[in-house]
Amino acid sequence: MIINEATADTVATRTARWNRIAPTMAAVATDLVVVSLVTVLATVGRMGLPFFREVGDVDNLVAIVGVPIVIGWIVFIALHGAYSPHVMGAGTTEYKLVVRATMVAAGATGVVCYLAKFQFSRGFFFLLIILGMPALLLGRFVLRRAVYVLRRRGYLVHRVVVAGSPAQVDEVARVLARESWLGYHVIGAVLPAAEAVDCTPGGVPVLGSTARTTAIVADSDCDIVLFAGGAVTSAQQMRRAAWELAETPVQIMLVPSLTDVAGDRVRVRPAAGLQLMELEGPRAQNATRISKRAFDLVGAAVLLVLASPLLIATAIAIKVHDGGPVLFRQQRVGRNGDLFDCYKFRSMVIGADSMLDTVAAANKHEDDHVLFKAEHDPRVTRPGRVIRRFSLDEMPQFLNVLRGEMSLVGPRPPLPGEVERYSDDVRRRLAVRPGMTGLWQVSGRSDLSWEDSVRLDLYYVDNWSIVQDLAILARTMLAVVSSRGAY
Repeated sequence: MIINEATADTVATRTARWNRIAPTMAAVATDLVVVSLVTVLATVGRMGLPFFREVGDVDNLVAIVGVPIVIGWIVFIALHGAYSPHVMGAGTTEYKLVVRATMVAAGATGVVCYLAKFQFSRGFFFLLIILGMPALLLGRFVLRRAVYVLRRRGYLVHRVVVAGSPAQVDEVARVLARESWLGYHVIGAVLPAAEAVDCTPGGVPVLGSTARTTAIVADSDCDIVLFAGGAVTSAQQMRRAAWELAETPVQIMLVPSLTDVAGDRVRVRPAAGLQLMELEGPRAQNATRISKRAFDLVGAAVLLVLASPLLIATAIAIKVHDGGPVLFRQQRVGRNGDLFDCYKFRSMVIGADSMLDTVAAANKHEDDHVLFKAEHDPRVTRPGRVIRRFSLDEMPQFLNVLRGEMSLVGPRPPLPGEVERYSDDVRRRLAVRPGMTGLWQVSGRSDLSWEDSVRLDLYYVDNWSIVQDLAILARTMLAVVSSRGAY
């Protein structure tokens, strides 16, 4: 069967549109299911829980208002923009909008019931909101993870053409390839006319010059044209490119010359037709203030008490195995280059340091010039394998946190020998206290290359926030349970 060009274009357009709206449709369906289930659970809870007073006619009440509640809730979420494709899939904006919509919907329900003198069950209303908000957030979280998995497997992926200089194209392509969960697959590049090459230094195929962008878009069936640095030389060229692409179904995206910058550090200020971008300075100093220290003290004290049975059991297992010391002290480099003794549960044989050179020679990685960690280290004891798999060896570091030498969240604490080989840029990791966990821990742990580990640590130092710390702690639990990258 022969498919003509017009039919192929139609199929490509429909596929692109489906990839764009599928997550939104799934979000609507998920929210409908969640709100419906929560309404039923709130009804059952109001009728069955003993601490509520007489049941009355709650079941009849819900039969009247149940459907309007479900529909109204979804409408409020939609009106707040929580189904917009540009807020879904990354960042916290999606969750904030869902919470805001839920609060507004609850307030609107109360006002309407008061004005209409409608006898609404307060117990049912209380359970509805208390159960509904976390259930909606959990549903969105699960949906987001499902979309990530599908995108990594090649589904719901957008075909992207990057316009710009070769260096800029390679940088963008490298980021999008690394973060495959975003769903952007670079199929080629368009370069300025002066750059007559077949592919960029990074290996991205060159489809033509920026002067032929519209024709290239039609031929390549791409979904998105992403303009990076060097794509245009003036605002007039950018305006003309937007006019030409307006006749096509593709999305236009712009990449500013900023990477590894948190979105809340960037503010756009319109000024006489110019979109000025205000960049907030790095937040390394904020990460050393009283609020973070208080967070560390309270968190470490609480977690130490909760984990004490596990700490005792781990210590007994280590002692019973070979009778050696339970704790292992190792000198690490802290904030501003200060040295401190980092505590760990011993997971290796006694005298493991004397075997380091032999193990390192047998497990040498060409891409890791500073960081060394062997996946199959013969020095690890039998209980040590379990301890390392679930990161139990790091739990004594709660003591380092209480002493002010470490933080709950921060860059990985480096060895003095590693710091000696740091470049000037990498030394910025030492601007804050090292952490028990961090972005490196929840992004692959020992599976990360040295370059990715540094990039994540520097991102944390420059973009610190207490909300990010809480998110990293939550993701740490998932990373530890899954044991991904732990050895």
